[in-house]
Amino acid sequence: MKTDMVSFEEYSARDARLIILRGLSVETDGTLNETLLTMLLRTFGHNRSRDYVRTQIRKMEELGAVTVTEAGSVLIPSITRAGLDHVERRSIIEGIARPSPEV
Repeated sequence: MKTDMVSFEEYSARDARLIILRGLSVETDGTLNETLLTMLLRTFGHNRSRDYVRTQIRKMEELGAVTVTEAGSVLIPSITRAGLDHVERRSIIEGIARPSPEV
């Protein structure tokens, strides 16, 4: 019997990835640096390290939700069409929490 249960850590990571994507989606150029994303995640109760945020950015890059530019030692993700489609509920990227419907 297959179960779709995920650990709390994975659930939390998927939620963090959605918060990052939503943050990127409202930016005019679709980008924010990892420092600003760390602050954004803290606003939503994810008090995590910069390394954690970098890990989530790299995971979203693997999933095709963002592209990443490196400026020195700083990661700057940019939302892709697939990432925007996920945020706007036109498609689903497994590994990122599903956005709730807007009311």
